[in-house]
Amino acid sequence: MEILTLIIKQKFFDEILSGKKTQEFREIRPTTQKKYCQLDVDGYCVEKDGVLQPKRYDAIQFFVGYNKDRASALVEVKDAQIELFEDENHNLIEYTYQGEIYLAAQVVYDLGRIIEKHV
Repeated sequence: MEILTLIIKQKFFDEILSGKKTQEFREIRPTTQKKYCQLDVDGYCVEKDGVLQPKRYDAIQFFVGYNKDRASALVEVKDAQIELFEDENHNLIEYTYQGEIYLAAQVVYDLGRIIEKHV
């Protein structure tokens, strides 16, 4: 089973457990793209039919904060997609990091059932 580990605030953790929050969003940065994107041999996000491909996970292990005794939950991932950010004129937003140009993007995980929880 492929599991992504994420830190989350208590408020959002509670919303996931109650079923109110059904998606998790994470911004994709140059330092995190290997965590969220399928990468090719050159380290770039794989594109298929014009759509960037997210790295596939079976579940997300959520931890509340960084304390040793913290609540956690393992939550099924039903689907994932990468969304590119656009400006008001529908142009893709670009930024430069260490001399390289990147597209502003986020990964969106569709959450499923709670597999296990420790609260």
